[in-house]
Amino acid sequence: MLEALGNVFRVPELKKKIIVTVVLLLIYRLGYHIPVPGVNYEVVRHAGRSVYGALGDLVGVFNTISGGNWSECALFSLGIMPYISASIIFSLLVKVVPALEKLSKEGATGTRKINQYTRYLTVPICMVQSFFVIRGVMAAQYDGQYVVDPELYNTFWFQFVAMTALTGGAIFLMWLGEQITEYGIGNGVSLLIMSGIVARIPEDIIAFIMNLGNESERLSNAFVLVALFVGVVIGVVYITKGQRRIPIQQQKLTRGTRVYGGSRHYLPFRVNASGVMPIIFAQALLVFPPLLFEWIGKLTPQGGVVNRIFTELGSAFSASSLGFAYLLFYVGMIYFFSFFWTALMFQPTEIANNMKEYGSFIPGIRPGTKTAQYLEKVTVRVTLIGSSFLAMIALFPQIVASAMIETQSHFILFLGGTTILIVVGVALDLVDKVNSYLLMRDYEGFIRKGRGRSVHS
Repeated sequence: MLEALGNVFRVPELKKKIIVTVVLLLIYRLGYHIPVPGVNYEVVRHAGRSVYGALGDLVGVFNTISGGNWSECALFSLGIMPYISASIIFSLLVKVVPALEKLSKEGATGTRKINQYTRYLTVPICMVQSFFVIRGVMAAQYDGQYVVDPELYNTFWFQFVAMTALTGGAIFLMWLGEQITEYGIGNGVSLLIMSGIVARIPEDIIAFIMNLGNESERLSNAFVLVALFVGVVIGVVYITKGQRRIPIQQQKLTRGTRVYGGSRHYLPFRVNASGVMPIIFAQALLVFPPLLFEWIGKLTPQGGVVNRIFTELGSAFSASSLGFAYLLFYVGMIYFFSFFWTALMFQPTEIANNMKEYGSFIPGIRPGTKTAQYLEKVTVRVTLIGSSFLAMIALFPQIVASAMIETQSHFILFLGGTTILIVVGVALDLVDKVNSYLLMRDYEGFIRKGRGRSVHS
């Protein structure tokens, strides 16, 4: 490992890319210390995440999946979430809109055009999310002090400047991520998200350990927590790298005395093909029922039957309650979105037709319809395993947290499956890219393989 780390800085191109990546990530972190004009940063710092009511769960979800921090009211508070949202929207539209699907098959030109549309869509998404930050987070107060002075907050110019600042910060992060992808190492957007998550680790771990109990219990509880966390990370790595390899045989073609083709390769199908998207969708959708029930409850007479019903419903669907209704809908949506995303991105009929067109087949399976049916059966089975894994990863940290301390919404979101999957996935991708650079330059990579015995003549 130490030898591989030393080899990283012996490759000039790789060394330059790493330096560029580190510098751009430092610029990214610097933006979190620049507050939006007019915001009382002292109130924001002391208020933390505890003053936003039901909106706090929504803030926590967006913070977790974007690497941002809405509650800080800083220039980069929106994080990279608007660009991610626009990318997800176009990933879905490409599969359902014929014009966009045709454009995506035009190669590099079509990809650039879709990326351009994605940037255009990012701007209105930024404005919508900045509106929520202004109306929700900046309107909060703590110990009688407001995040923004009410006289200033109610002016049109403050809200215009705040929305412009937040939107501009998010657009700058979008550009920064593209620069990291082009001139640095790894995927820029993923690295921005990971760095935002990692930056919050020390503060959240210290706050959690201080609430584990008295001094005699802290050490044992911390040891159990670390052991469980390491076990979960190992499981995530194992499933993330896991594949179902379907053998593909190419037909032989004889011309004269020469035989072409006949080679065998594999169609890799990842166990967790949908990645972190099902958990993101499930968390985002489950945030809205408590907000809706809380809003309806405020419109009804206090203490009445209707008020009590909506109060109970809001509590049942709250992430902090871990009630049966919340767990049931959470797991159900993870399964649904796992199959939905996989069916959208992996189309057995199209793959079977392409294999038949290029003269490839699965040994023992007839080309065409039978191949499509076989691929669909394999897809369902593998997706079932992957979605079950996602459900366990998503629920396990929450159950452990509720058993050890009083439930803390932000801590659950921090240790949830979204965070672990993002950090582990990005780290593995980064190691693979660095490893490929080292192997291309005939250096020993991070992943060592068995060395055969050399034979000298």
